[in-house]
Amino acid sequence: MKPSLLLAGLLCLQFPASAQQLAPPVAQKVARVFNEHGRQRTDPYYWLSNPKDSNVLNHLHAENAYVEAYLKPTETLRKQVQDELVARIPGRDQSLPVLRNGYWYFSRYEDKAQYPLILRRKEGNPTEEVLLNVPELAKPFKLYQLGGAFTAPDNRHYAYAVDTAGDRRALLFVKDLATGALLPDRIGNTTGNYAWGTDSRTLYYVLNDHTVRGYKVMRHRLGADPATDETLFTEKDSTFRVRLSTGRNNKYIFINSNATNSSEAWYIDASDPAARPVVIQPRTDKLEYDPRYYEGDVFHILTNKDAKNHKVVTVPIAQPGVANWKDLVPGNDKTFIEGFGVLNGYYLLQARENGLSQVRYFDRVKKKWQNIPFGQEDFVVRMSLATDDAASDSIRYTFTSLSTPSAEYSYNLRTGARTLLKQQAVGGGFDASLYETKRIWSTSRDGVKVPLSVVYRKDRFKKDGSNPLLLYAYGSYGANTDPYFNPSVISLLDRGVTYVIAHIRGGQELGRDWFEQGRILNKKNTFNDYVDAADHLVKEKYTSTDRIFANGVSAGGMLMGAVVNQRPELFRGVIAEVPWMDVVTDMFNTDLPLTTLEYDQWGDPNKKEHYDYMLSWSPQDNIKPARYPAILATGGLNDTQVPYYSPAKWVAKIREHNSGTNPVLFQVNMSAGHGGASGRYERQKLTATKYAFLLNELGWNEQTKTYSGIKKTF
Repeated sequence: MKPSLLLAGLLCLQFPASAQQLAPPVAQKVARVFNEHGRQRTDPYYWLSNPKDSNVLNHLHAENAYVEAYLKPTETLRKQVQDELVARIPGRDQSLPVLRNGYWYFSRYEDKAQYPLILRRKEGNPTEEVLLNVPELAKPFKLYQLGGAFTAPDNRHYAYAVDTAGDRRALLFVKDLATGALLPDRIGNTTGNYAWGTDSRTLYYVLNDHTVRGYKVMRHRLGADPATDETLFTEKDSTFRVRLSTGRNNKYIFINSNATNSSEAWYIDASDPAARPVVIQPRTDKLEYDPRYYEGDVFHILTNKDAKNHKVVTVPIAQPGVANWKDLVPGNDKTFIEGFGVLNGYYLLQARENGLSQVRYFDRVKKKWQNIPFGQEDFVVRMSLATDDAASDSIRYTFTSLSTPSAEYSYNLRTGARTLLKQQAVGGGFDASLYETKRIWSTSRDGVKVPLSVVYRKDRFKKDGSNPLLLYAYGSYGANTDPYFNPSVISLLDRGVTYVIAHIRGGQELGRDWFEQGRILNKKNTFNDYVDAADHLVKEKYTSTDRIFANGVSAGGMLMGAVVNQRPELFRGVIAEVPWMDVVTDMFNTDLPLTTLEYDQWGDPNKKEHYDYMLSWSPQDNIKPARYPAILATGGLNDTQVPYYSPAKWVAKIREHNSGTNPVLFQVNMSAGHGGASGRYERQKLTATKYAFLLNELGWNEQTKTYSGIKKTF
């Protein structure tokens, strides 16, 4: 039964004078029954998944109105926090330039601009050229997300992607940089991932299927009708998705099709506008590989073949199959290789040991490996190449930590000399010496040690359990949650809140096994690691159960749902951002984005063993009567990664089963997708709302600098 238009009248929202008496929106219950593996499962809020239903839109507007009404008393605090966040953003900020094909490319935010200018200047010429004036281009839109941008080898034609809905369907534009005019060539529903042929007239792009999965590689001739574009490759297996990459000097274009634990790649001769893709190694289950071209007649490949933490091999282009792969950098259990590069005189590795970043280089003449030393307890380092000149003997790297703003260095591989090129500017009177970063370890219930990154303001911290604490984590897809400097967190640290990142299983902080131990039939390790980390922080008196807030985004938001089901009494509050909650229902729906791509992440519910396990932890399916902590959930109406209705349904069911009096709020951005607002200042509004919610629930008084009930003055 579908709800009728009369439902709008049932979505009542009352606004008494007292904020404490506010009544949240009530979502009508309309039973939807699923028959799965011989059992019935009921979802009374399934109707919320239709964004074209006016009753649904009415409900979302009511949710937003409730949030605003509930947080009305925090208006002054939100404004104060937002002003702090904005003050820490440099008004004018320019990126370091990178040299590509004779031009230095960089971007710059002008004072108070929401969006950057995209710029270049010819090598040896100080005159700047504006490639894209994004502030002007963005003016007609509530959201403007610039995707991939690629200059053709002739340095004249410029392809770039724009998403104005937040749904990951990018519109391709081509600009003639000599005239400043846009060509009539416009192609919709692309992934934003492009590559140029060396003739600068042939353009390769990837189309999305109906689930927003990159699946088809097309070849376009400038000036031709896109309807006549040639299909070069179609990925028919819905558990794989496609992307493009290019080799040095644009000699080869690679088509990469990847599943969770398998990959297949083809190469195209970029100099031949009629070239057909040539497979490198046919896909094999559990074989992953990523080909690059740097020099000579060989490809360099990063792979997991006989090396769970990856290794680097070379192979003749003429015979690229796995039988001809030759180890260049062997793998080992201690070092997880994340990336590599090749210069004429050096091999470069971006690696990780014991959870910490490493940059290593091999002198090809001296036949010697060296590490760049950093000497800090908990940090992140990222290597890059500033130039496409293979004869260079220098690299760049960025160094940061939770208490150290990003510093960008040039490092000479021959002499070991390092030069600071740029230090991240942080306004608002920030003083790095006031803060301390630590790395500690918690022990999970199965005996596994989990690293935690901790930062606090030294004069506001006392290890007696009295400090509030925000515990953030992700723990999925093999994605690492590295301890980068986050200037917004300073607003919490200055109010005595400790900030912690839990590097739980499901990421790859401690190597490939760390990921394997946090997916499919091991997924509960992710949730247990988080809960046990929170328990550890309480036991060690970094905080206490009436002061700890949980926070996660996307799959990390799903983590929030799982841990609050497991231990609702452990947390004072939960901030679940764009959280994926209805796991079983969504994984049965192959028309949804990401579903089939993620069978090897969460499991395939068509397999009963996977279904039973998934059902045992799915956040939406395991809500039970309990006194829930204060909850703030967020969503985006145009989100194609985690549909808005996932948090909407979760919040409705939490309210239904909540025996306590803590607020359960849901704020949905009606004009954005997964990433929220796109302007750099506009994004601060949501952060200010999250922080005001947290501080308000803890009883923070901005005038007296005290927390009611915590009895600690800062």
